[in-house]
Amino acid sequence: MNIIIINGPNLNLLGKREPEIYGNETFKKYFKKLQEKYPNVNLEYFQSNIEGEIINKIQEVGFSYDGIVLNAAAYTHTSVGIGDATKAIQTPVVEVHISNVYQREEFRHKSFIAPNAKGVIAGFGMNSYELAILSLINKD
Repeated sequence: MNIIIINGPNLNLLGKREPEIYGNETFKKYFKKLQEKYPNVNLEYFQSNIEGEIINKIQEVGFSYDGIVLNAAAYTHTSVGIGDATKAIQTPVVEVHISNVYQREEFRHKSFIAPNAKGVIAGFGMNSYELAILSLINKD
């Protein structure tokens, strides 16, 4: 099974950025734990601060992978292009957020990805990623 986690802007700063919201752990360290916990799953990781690169990656893997875990970060609420990319592919996408976006600013309550996603997981910290992986493994 091939699953890729795609992270959007500023998520390369996890562990440093607003630890009161996002925690103190780097994504690299967390990702290693996921790989160890799910050795039978080929887990890959891609991060970009550039909208077009995220769209390119979604298109690249969107017809051959078993799942995409997508945390588009701020692009979730602004990018029609990323929303369209998730609609155009065959691979199931699970939208993920570390924080509960519905407890935050009003503009974060709108997602251009959710209408095309298998599901949305938000507010469980880094564990949101694992919940998304489990939903793809179990094909619920």
